[in-house]
Amino acid sequence: MPRNKYPEETVQKILDVSLKLFMEKGYENTTVLDIVDHLGGLTRGAFYHHFKSKEEVIDALTDRMFHENNPFEKVKQEKGLNGLQKLQMIMNDTTVESDYRTISAQAVSLLENPKFLAEFIEGNKKVLVPAYQELIEEGIRDGSIQTEYPKQTAEILSFLTNFWMVPSIFPFTAEEGIARLRMIKEITAFLGVPVIDDELLKNLEESIAELGDENQ
Repeated sequence: MPRNKYPEETVQKILDVSLKLFMEKGYENTTVLDIVDHLGGLTRGAFYHHFKSKEEVIDALTDRMFHENNPFEKVKQEKGLNGLQKLQMIMNDTTVESDYRTISAQAVSLLENPKFLAEFIEGNKKVLVPAYQELIEEGIRDGSIQTEYPKQTAEILSFLTNFWMVPSIFPFTAEEGIARLRMIKEITAFLGVPVIDDELLKNLEESIAELGDENQ
């Protein structure tokens, strides 16, 4: 078989097809064979040349979609907002329906796999914590945030929002999830970074209530 001259194009095609199928059928109901059948002539061997499994595909997808829709880069363009308002804008974006949010929700189940959980933790340490810290330091400079510990506050914020509120890591019922949100609101306010206001809290509570007790 001739060597693929455009491996990057093949990878993008696999990701594009997988995204379409995951959105239509759901991650759990999509098989590698389904993906291959929609690749327009590419073989299963071509798929496995680039990805070892379906899990690697959704991991690559969430990574690509995060960088394409990076909320931290988005808020940098908001020159009229202070550091705290930018953090609040990022939190608010988590309540907006999007393909990235849907795919991320489907990928949550993978965190039960130790390998993906380790990668998730490392990603938070290397990407999200520094990004949170940068905005917290901006807020300290403009006076909208009051804390003497920007790095530690960023680490706590990352844990509360990206671990404690992930049901496959810390399972919760809808009632427990809402209680956690209210506690996060109090904790972050106490830390001098009140990222959750009453309106956002209401939106987040409604999002969790819609899930019912599925995560119990």
